[in-house]
Amino acid sequence: MTYFEIPVQDMARAIRFYEAVFDCAFERATIDGNDMAFFPHSDGGAGASGALVKGESYQPSRSGTRIYFSVADIENTLAKAVAQGSAVLFPVTRVETFGSVAEFEDSEGNCIALHCGC
Repeated sequence: MTYFEIPVQDMARAIRFYEAVFDCAFERATIDGNDMAFFPHSDGGAGASGALVKGESYQPSRSGTRIYFSVADIENTLAKAVAQGSAVLFPVTRVETFGSVAEFEDSEGNCIALHCGC
């Protein structure tokens, strides 16, 4: 995977939510008429780059594809999401030798997953 997009209805609200949960800043752009906010990513760095996107064909959903964010402290990250009004959809759960996972509903109604290798 090299790139992902998370649908949003309210870009300002979504940016505030994701900045608070993941302690990051976004770069804004309009591409093909879509309002976009890009997650920080460096060329050649680990992981995939992605964006929050508001546009006609982008509809938030709890039943769509799951995006897993790798985090160093899953309990702390989930607590930040809850502090922003998020609902826990799947509590922190140990998955054998793969680490821990959890899921929450973001400010836009998407199901977002977390993974910690710890």
